[in-house]
Amino acid sequence: MSAAQPPAGKPAGESATKPATGARQSRTGLTSTGVRKASAKSSRSRAREFALQALYQRLVGRNEPEDIDLFTRDLSGFHKADSVHYDALLHGCIREAAELDALIEPLLDRKFAEISPIEHGVMWIGAYEFKHCAEVPWRVVINECVELAKEFGGTDGHKYVNAVLNGLAPSLRAPEVAKDKASGKARA
Repeated sequence: MSAAQPPAGKPAGESATKPATGARQSRTGLTSTGVRKASAKSSRSRAREFALQALYQRLVGRNEPEDIDLFTRDLSGFHKADSVHYDALLHGCIREAAELDALIEPLLDRKFAEISPIEHGVMWIGAYEFKHCAEVPWRVVINECVELAKEFGGTDGHKYVNAVLNGLAPSLRAPEVAKDKASGKARA
């Protein structure tokens, strides 16, 4: 009787039941790096992604909002985004940039010039949603912004965004934050 042959593509002595290694997507909707799979993203999450890309163009290139909007709407996958939410974020953040910066600046430990344009744009989105999107719970705003910073920002940029937005939430969503703290859902 001959010895069992290893499965095709496997070296001799390697079991067919050995777990695979490397980056894989799990059933949770997250990749191995913790970022959501594209198929698991809501239309609002996609709108935030496209708005961030557009705000980056504004922060870095100083491009005109109309040009940015036309370019962004032409990108692959835009049809899956909530275009109304995208419009509100892009045009609202650009229109209220100075006011959003004034809300964020006291919570920073450095000058805006030293902050990545990605993290800056993510914080604009968070501050804008705190102010104008009361239907989105404050913790969802923070989680969505942290996910954006993880996906597009620097290595630990999401931690910075999280700290700043957690500091901003009590001033823009006081009743909601207080209720969560009283119920034990948020840190005191």
